Amino acid sequence: MIALITGASSGIGREMAKNLATRGVSLILVARRTERLLALKEEIIYNCPEIKVKTITADLSKEEQCFELYDRVKDYKIDFLFNNAGFGLYGSFLETDLDDELSMINVNIKAVHILTKLFLRDFAKRNSGYILNTASVAGFMAGPLLATYYATKNYVVQLTKAIYEELRSTGSRVVISALCPGPVDTEFNSVAGVKSFGIPSENEAYVADYAIERLLCGDLLIIPGVTTKAAAAGSRFAPTKLLLRTVRTLQEQKNK
Repeated sequence: MIALITGASSGIGREMAKNLATRGVSLILVARRTERLLALKEEIIYNCPEIKVKTITADLSKEEQCFELYDRVKDYKIDFLFNNAGFGLYGSFLETDLDDELSMINVNIKAVHILTKLFLRDFAKRNSGYILNTASVAGFMAGPLLATYYATKNYVVQLTKAIYEELRSTGSRVVISALCPGPVDTEFNSVAGVKSFGIPSENEAYVADYAIERLLCGDLLIIPGVTTKAAAAGSRFAPTKLLLRTVRTLQEQKNK
């Protein structure tokens, strides 16, 4: 079996790659940072010498590179697509950089949309395959001070849910899931421009393992951790204005 992982050079994507290798899955690793990809490839081959690992350097904020990526790998008969690339941007919507936000929308939304569409068509023809779109518990609510990031993750959650139902209603054996973690101990903070989460975070290796297990079980929404599950459930019932104030307060703690 073969898995393609975007955002594979760090964080959850890196841990997913290592986890899948121990399960005997060959890998196509995609990220912007070539050096990190090659280091990860070397580590995986050292620990799992029977695993084939291919690396592809790509900037998924550029639409044409999303299509080029698909064209490069479409003949590999991919079994798993992990849309894991993404980043956030902290700050008041009035002050955050528009170019950075548009780049985020390209990575967090457009790249996920394009790759899901292209690979899903292949999976549907074979009536097999797994797609995991990395979203966030942020995908269940709005996020003052991380407004654009939260909005992009809402898109990923809702798109995944809709596709799931379309597949289910036709009896397809293709599985699509959304991973919706809370805070995870990755490089997200430094990229987003915040000092800390302000609340306890999950271990990235645990999140990756949990996500893969639940994907294989066919779960639609994969929410690691009791606290995160409670937050996701609570977001459905809390009054909108109260939830907005609560989220804003939590975000403000990140830069204290």
